[in-house]
Amino acid sequence: MNDVYQVMLVAAVALPAAGAALLSVLPIRFAGPTATGFAAAALIPIIVLPFGHDRGWATYAADPPTVSPWAELDLSWVPALHLHFHLGVDGVSYPLVALTGLLTLLCCAYTMWRPPAGGSPRTLLGLLLILEAGILGTFLSLDLILFFLFFEVTLLPMYAVIAGWGGEDRRRAARKFVLYTLFGSVLLLIGVLTVAVHAGTADIVALTGGIGLSKGTQYAAFALFAVAFAVKAPLWPLHSWLPDAHTQAPTVGSVILAGVLLKMGTYGLIRVGVGVTPLGARWAAPLLGILAVAAILAGALICLKQTELKRLIAYSSVGHMGFVLLGIATLTTTGIQAALLGNVAHGLITGLLFFLAGAIKDRAHTGDLADLGGLRETAPRLAGLLGFAAIASLGLPGLAGFWGEAFAVVAAVERGGVLWTILAVLAAIGGALTAAYFLRLLRKVTHGPVGTPVSPAIAGVEWFAWAPLVALTLAVGLVPTLVLAATSLPVEALIR
Repeated sequence: MNDVYQVMLVAAVALPAAGAALLSVLPIRFAGPTATGFAAAALIPIIVLPFGHDRGWATYAADPPTVSPWAELDLSWVPALHLHFHLGVDGVSYPLVALTGLLTLLCCAYTMWRPPAGGSPRTLLGLLLILEAGILGTFLSLDLILFFLFFEVTLLPMYAVIAGWGGEDRRRAARKFVLYTLFGSVLLLIGVLTVAVHAGTADIVALTGGIGLSKGTQYAAFALFAVAFAVKAPLWPLHSWLPDAHTQAPTVGSVILAGVLLKMGTYGLIRVGVGVTPLGARWAAPLLGILAVAAILAGALICLKQTELKRLIAYSSVGHMGFVLLGIATLTTTGIQAALLGNVAHGLITGLLFFLAGAIKDRAHTGDLADLGGLRETAPRLAGLLGFAAIASLGLPGLAGFWGEAFAVVAAVERGGVLWTILAVLAAIGGALTAAYFLRLLRKVTHGPVGTPVSPAIAGVEWFAWAPLVALTLAVGLVPTLVLAATSLPVEALIR
């Protein structure tokens, strides 16, 4: 039976890559259905993988706990260099794996119906599938070298998506994205090699708990990992590439970028930073907490001054990722689980927000908030969906955005001490500011005098792309155990 799950692990990564290769030789008219078909096919192994879950990810027969993923494939790849093709999935990685598969399918279907201006739609669809393969490989990798390689696979495709199908200033935004990310990649590579050389292995399973690494090595490696992942997430103050990239990227590019690409940074911080270098994580935790709260407050204050729709949503991600970092920085079970839930909630809600922002800009030919007034009069259903996404993002109880942010604050209080109590209070103030700027957004866009006319019609493929995100935002808000049910054991293994 294990062979079946090993095949599923490979298939999850291989199917999108195979689809991208096939698109390069198919006639353009077959590109849309083919890409969407491969994206849908990739969901099959993703759906099957949780059935490999037996006792969970951690077994507490030993101290430190031994690691046992739901499904695992470990093959010798380059024997002379002791490199392994090591894939696995557990409760920490699976929600993000599923989110990646879902968003890629929705983006492929959306592109088939409404290809953005720029290059060939076939090329764009191929790039989306390559991105999916790279992101899934990153979430499934249990070898540091393999993790780094998959991490880098996503760089050039996203650069091409922004530069080829973005707005007027797309090339500058794409260059800024790639330069920041390359900087982070260099630090990540140095960190990975530092760990692999000192421990004699790059196996994340074997390294969990800092096995084989001295205190000094863990401090140095964590510092490298933290900055590298902060660039990718992005976390304040290394976030300045994000608003430009989002503003210039096509709709599907923004959805993938916000929905799952940013999560590679926070996931890496949990899996590699906290898991492999726990002493470094404890050493840096107060600084990470301070930076997290700075991101929450700075993101909210900047959003209060924004006048462009996509740019406001982009800056909101800085604040939301601040809550995720705050949860991670507490190094508690509650905090890490809040971060995992915050990752998924942000992917669902912000993916929906960028879909809606793209639809509004396509109809109105502007993203200026001053020109988009009266949307509830001209396009009431679109205004209603935007209102739903906005109140979900501001953290209304009963919707997905509430749990991650609320329990990040709770985790900071539980951590105890004057510093963490102050950070919890400031983060709660940041949450109130989040509500303020989203309500300001709704007042300007959905209320007030009617601005640029917006077509009220919503196409069938738009409902197809938006409905799953609306349903999951509501479902995760009402039943957060959909995400957290299988995370307690792996999180305990990481923070022990």
